[in-house]
Amino acid sequence: MRRTARLLTGTALAVAAVGLASPAPAYAGDARATGGLEVRPASVVPGERATVHTTACGEDGAAGDASAVGAGEFPLAPGAREGETTGGFQVPPSAQPGTYEIVATCGGSGERVAGDLVVTLTATREQVHPRGSVKTGVGGAMGSDPVQTAAGVAALAVAAAGGTWLLHRRARGDGI
Repeated sequence: MRRTARLLTGTALAVAAVGLASPAPAYAGDARATGGLEVRPASVVPGERATVHTTACGEDGAAGDASAVGAGEFPLAPGAREGETTGGFQVPPSAQPGTYEIVATCGGSGERVAGDLVVTLTATREQVHPRGSVKTGVGGAMGSDPVQTAAGVAALAVAAAGGTWLLHRRARGDGI
């Protein structure tokens, strides 16, 4: 039984440690890290200009294609940063809301890279996002406060260790 208690305690503590030490997920829109096509701004209103950047093509230049959103083809040339290729296009005023794939074909290698452009009817700076918890009377959605999360994980780990200790004492016949 001692072996089972140690196994359960070790497992509970390992789960708690992994939960606290796990790194935050990488930002999916960071095309420089993935070698894809980064579209800036990621969300535009019809009629605005979008710029694309990639490090996949080096300084060879590329041909961009924004036909999905109705903007047609556009050139990409060496950018301000070393190894970066950049270009831009105007999103047509008639573009409908949605997510569109923008593609660039590298001049030297012929490699194709893609990125997403989101067309909305409201500018990002004008969008209103809800805040706070849901007033249901039973509790609500909590924000991602790292202190509260760590306290919760620690409480679960202590409860698991205590339960394992009690089961161990019970199995040995120590009076519980």
